[in-house]
Amino acid sequence: MILRTLVLLLVSTNGLAAADSTLFTDLHWRLLGPFRAGRVCAVTGVPGEGEHFYFGSVNGGVWETKDAGRTWQPVFDGQPIGSIGAIAVAPSNAKVIYVGSGEADMRSDIAQGNGMYKSADGGKTWSHIGLADSQQIGRIIVHPSNPDVVYVAALGHPYAANAQRGVFRSKDGGASWERILSRNNDGDTGAIDLTLEPGNPNVIYASLWQTRRTPWSVYPPSNGPGSGLFKSTDGGDHWTEIVGHGFPAKPGRIGIAVAPSQPQRVYAVVDAKEGGMYRSDDGGANWTRASSDARVWSRGWYFGGVTVEPKDADTVHSINVNVYTSTDGGKNFVPSKGAPGGDDYHQLWIDPDHPERRILGVDQGTVISVNGGKTWSSWFNQPTGQFYHVITDNRFPYWVYGAQQDSGAAGIPSRTSTIDGISMMEFRETTAGGESDNIAPDPKDPEILYGSRVEKLDTRTHQTQSIDPTLAYPGTDRRTWTLPLIFSPRDPRVLYFANQRMFRTEDGGKHWTVISPDLTRENPETPATLDPVTAADKAQPGPRQGVIYAIAPSRTIDHDIWAGTDDGQIWRTHDEGAHWTNVTPAALTSWSKVGIIDASHFDGETAYVAIDRHRLDDFHPYIYRTHDGGKSWQLIVNGIADYAAANVVREDPVRRGMLYAGTERGIYVSRDDGDHWLPLQLNLPMTSVRDIDIHGDDVVIATHGRAFWVLDNVTALRQDVPAGDFLFAPAVTVRERPAGFTGSPMPKDEPMAPNPPFGAYIDYAIRSASSQPVTIEILDSSDALVRRYSSADVPSAMDVKRLGTAPEWFTTPSTVSAAPGMHRFVWPLHYPAPAGLTGRRGGGGSGAFADGIWAPPGNYKVVLTVNGQKFTQPLTVVPDPRVNLPASAYAEQFAFAREVEQERASFAAALAEASALVKRKDVPDALRKKAAEVSGVIEGDDFTAPPPAESSLRFLNQQLAKLAGAVDSADAAPTADARASWAKLKPAADAALTAWAGVKGEAPVPPK
Repeated sequence: MILRTLVLLLVSTNGLAAADSTLFTDLHWRLLGPFRAGRVCAVTGVPGEGEHFYFGSVNGGVWETKDAGRTWQPVFDGQPIGSIGAIAVAPSNAKVIYVGSGEADMRSDIAQGNGMYKSADGGKTWSHIGLADSQQIGRIIVHPSNPDVVYVAALGHPYAANAQRGVFRSKDGGASWERILSRNNDGDTGAIDLTLEPGNPNVIYASLWQTRRTPWSVYPPSNGPGSGLFKSTDGGDHWTEIVGHGFPAKPGRIGIAVAPSQPQRVYAVVDAKEGGMYRSDDGGANWTRASSDARVWSRGWYFGGVTVEPKDADTVHSINVNVYTSTDGGKNFVPSKGAPGGDDYHQLWIDPDHPERRILGVDQGTVISVNGGKTWSSWFNQPTGQFYHVITDNRFPYWVYGAQQDSGAAGIPSRTSTIDGISMMEFRETTAGGESDNIAPDPKDPEILYGSRVEKLDTRTHQTQSIDPTLAYPGTDRRTWTLPLIFSPRDPRVLYFANQRMFRTEDGGKHWTVISPDLTRENPETPATLDPVTAADKAQPGPRQGVIYAIAPSRTIDHDIWAGTDDGQIWRTHDEGAHWTNVTPAALTSWSKVGIIDASHFDGETAYVAIDRHRLDDFHPYIYRTHDGGKSWQLIVNGIADYAAANVVREDPVRRGMLYAGTERGIYVSRDDGDHWLPLQLNLPMTSVRDIDIHGDDVVIATHGRAFWVLDNVTALRQDVPAGDFLFAPAVTVRERPAGFTGSPMPKDEPMAPNPPFGAYIDYAIRSASSQPVTIEILDSSDALVRRYSSADVPSAMDVKRLGTAPEWFTTPSTVSAAPGMHRFVWPLHYPAPAGLTGRRGGGGSGAFADGIWAPPGNYKVVLTVNGQKFTQPLTVVPDPRVNLPASAYAEQFAFAREVEQERASFAAALAEASALVKRKDVPDALRKKAAEVSGVIEGDDFTAPPPAESSLRFLNQQLAKLAGAVDSADAAPTADARASWAKLKPAADAALTAWAGVKGEAPVPPK
């Protein structure tokens, strides 16, 4: 992933200081997962390369595999868009790849694109090549022998008319485009599918589709009269519409495929009153309805995939809720792939020359088969999940929850203690939450999760109880894809839910109370962006179609609640819903969706609101602020890109006036209460950021296409930075121990997200290059030196000739940088290992980076020295909150561990001396034999050698190492047995050292 420099405006005493691009660039977003994939509508393989495939995620960019789906790598992350609708590799030049941005599946929740992209080097670099206003691209077809000739089916804007719709052609590799097919040049009808006749690229079939989405909730989109199937026999210069002769009238979406082995055989999946699988055996002149099986064409507006086996014209696949396969020319179908509940398949690509190779694009991700569909690769290795919201619980380490589109709700830990990081072994499927709703962990018990509309899950028993708030209030309830569910931050018993009314419970859902009337607009305006067909498309009778979309209980005032609707209203109550006041900003028109309201952490009259108007074909960001309880509002979007529709705004709970904003095109931060914004994108790939949760010092985000991410420890962002070099005040650090050996680790090609480094984060900024080594010192509460690091310290280089494990497991410890810029150094909370000791197993390395015993919880100081100037900040290390241990126990453990470690250091030095003496040729044999007996040193393998004498250095050193492990291996006071062991070992160890000193004294001075 490409690191994007964070340029952050800094608050100064006289306003905003100048932007400084060197600050905060060492902060990085960390992927959490899960590796449960999201929806994919664009797939293709690479001709002639058996294990080489690509897919385009609907908001996760383009991915490549060169091992048939065992592992995937993103190849599009440097581009300003993540939504992918179509992808094609040029058959005559596999290095040429065309990508159409903007998914074209016409769901109620889709991500728009900004046109066409092209790579001429196999995905290494990309260029934007036009059709910027197409927004949705359904298909790309490249000429079989000329990679510069490409055809594009552009569906156009989903919420309004636009000109850039229809079939486009480029003859110069995308340098220029001409529209070659449209419905009377109207702005309502776009193109959804294309295919060439195999062996005759002059013959093209194309389907047009007139469709539009309403801003209110309706399950299917509208279908207009412009839809139809067309054919060209001259490469797209002229077209003939296919009507009659058995083809259904008034079609909606049409999916088309031509049989490679019998090019006059054409199949079409048609969404119509008489929908089904249609077949022509004469190039589209005449048609028969081969099958009316509803499984084949149901939800035709969402599914339109049809693929013919390259060498068998009678075997055709309908790509729908499952993959349905017919071997008799489309008459009868059987499910050939799909799970209970339906995986929802969209596209099947089959290699025309090697049909055993195939790839499927599914709501669940992408899978590959290299044996004709007998077995498939996994889709649990793609972090492309689409999450609507994010919430964290209050355990340690905290868990992250959200509802994933197409797959259901999920939970994942923010970190683990193992070497594997966060893998699918930690992933938790969550029955409460569904695929689109909110999750609310119980503040009193993190094992209880509330979600959906509404369900209560006990993760200990896995039982899920329906506690539907509307159960006691029967009637017609409006709904949309996502409805709010949130606990009160002031009363952990109180949970709120809403449809068009708001509900409240304080007994875990046993009883709900309605606390609001219908808060939506009585007569919302019909947007001018809608055509008459779409405007008439309503799910509910009457003018009201909206719902309450956002609930924000006050963080500072009891019984105070803010509420926002998806049709553009904001309300407030001061008395738990007994009375409501409309505080809608005057600028908000109908169907300006109030996506998120965030009540201030500091002031009861302050709130921030993110408004989403993309359903009105308006992609500008809208974030509003009030400081007077909603009497007046200010638009605060200066610095947010014009095309970045706002999804969420959150206030930092520590620094007043610091805000985070998630948009359809990335994430932003403001440190002046929203007056100015700058990107906080860093290494985060471009995707939709739907929600933000600030958990302590971490910023956790839900992306709608790239799963969950976290920006660990943002204390540096919260601090003002003066001119000159600077040491940031470190955050309070929890002394958390990594797990020991838990069994063989996961192979590196298994999907896993990294853990953050264990230890104290020390952030500092250097304005110009330092002429001397930069040092970081850790002092204890008595100002005694605990650890010293220098930029002159260089970790041991990886020497593959001496490594005991594969190079992929080699890790480099955190180092001090002297370069200009912002840097993050991690002290692993250990004293240095004494000379001669190699450091703890799995620790920080060797030399200056060899870790010794644990530093106990307590107060420390960090001293940064740059160019002779010292900067000091306090550092507090606190115990792991899961450990119940008095402070005295930590002190006892530290003192005991240090005493044992010092003895071990003496033994390490003695053993090194003994080993050298035994090998000396100038030492008499009798003395060398005596040295070997006293020390117990051997030549050869320690594992196969006989046990050493119990009085020897080697035996006692082994016993000391065992004792050291027992004393410092866990947060615990020294045990009675450990004390007893030391009482026996100490005199024996001292005697052995004395004996060795005597032997050493008999040795002649070594020659120079």
